[in-house]
Amino acid sequence: MLLEVGGLCAKLVELEGSTWAAIIKMKQVDHIMSEKQILAKLQHPFIVNMFGSFHDPRYIYMVLEYIVGGEFFTHLRKAGRFENEQSLFYAAQITCIFEYCHELNIVYRDLKPENILINADGYVKLTDFGFAKVIEHRTYTLCGTPEYIAPEVLLNKGHGKPVDWWTLGILIYEMIVGRPSRPTAGDRRPIEGYPPFVDEDPMGIYQKILAGKITFPKIFHKEAVRAKSLVKKLLTPDLGKRFGNLKNGAADIKEHKWFKDLSWDDLLAKKVEAPFKPSVKGATDTSNFDDYPDSDQEPPAVNASQDPFTNWWLGRSISCNGSTEDTARSSCPTRVG
Repeated sequence: MLLEVGGLCAKLVELEGSTWAAIIKMKQVDHIMSEKQILAKLQHPFIVNMFGSFHDPRYIYMVLEYIVGGEFFTHLRKAGRFENEQSLFYAAQITCIFEYCHELNIVYRDLKPENILINADGYVKLTDFGFAKVIEHRTYTLCGTPEYIAPEVLLNKGHGKPVDWWTLGILIYEMIVGRPSRPTAGDRRPIEGYPPFVDEDPMGIYQKILAGKITFPKIFHKEAVRAKSLVKKLLTPDLGKRFGNLKNGAADIKEHKWFKDLSWDDLLAKKVEAPFKPSVKGATDTSNFDDYPDSDQEPPAVNASQDPFTNWWLGRSISCNGSTEDTARSSCPTRVG
């Protein structure tokens, strides 16, 4: 659902809702409260902004910045694969996001094309912080998308910030090799153009991750030789050698030869020309997203005495330049789509 807020200084936002009953039944109250608290802390040009949160007797809501360009996953699937320069452009932004989050001890833990959006200007916005967690040392929760899970997570040795750099390596590989449509039922041809560790069975994926054997297609030996070098530095099981986790932190990645011609300051200021901009008809255009029908069934209301979301309300005033400021409660938005 799209809404307009802010009066004369209107901003288009997306309303994301979840039912109380489902969250309580699945014991996800702490989980979703953590996601909201983390989003409320973040202010970064490549991360989706949360403008507020509220609830009624049946749903809880988060008011998020609307990113009109659609899902990164969809654009990658349509393109088949991204060229070296386009892959570099996106990888650099993810690097900036992780560097920023890690300074706040926030580990994202679920990087994948489905969790990245592309705005009208061609720059990315990272969304879905459901698995994100404040981690100062280690945590032991098994979470993530199978093809992107780092080996230390599978071995239950405890994990932290290095898992994000592992997922960056997987993403770079997937962007350059490509993501074609999956074979249809009965098609026995091998799956090609997917992350380096792929299998039709999750256990098969995990075994390949732990085995650590990576096959680099020919494209990596031609135009993406430097990208291959960085992927190897990121996809190492040895945390003492994994880029991003060494003494210089994210600087080792930013100073890698793949990024040697990139101005990081210009990137953060969005002065670097995007290699691709999605087709957008206007601020309220939803054509870059798939249509999902609304449910006809109304969820049960939850009694106020059982309300686990008493501290759920958060408002952030929206200025004309797009900055936000926390307020006691957000004003009621107006539905526009």
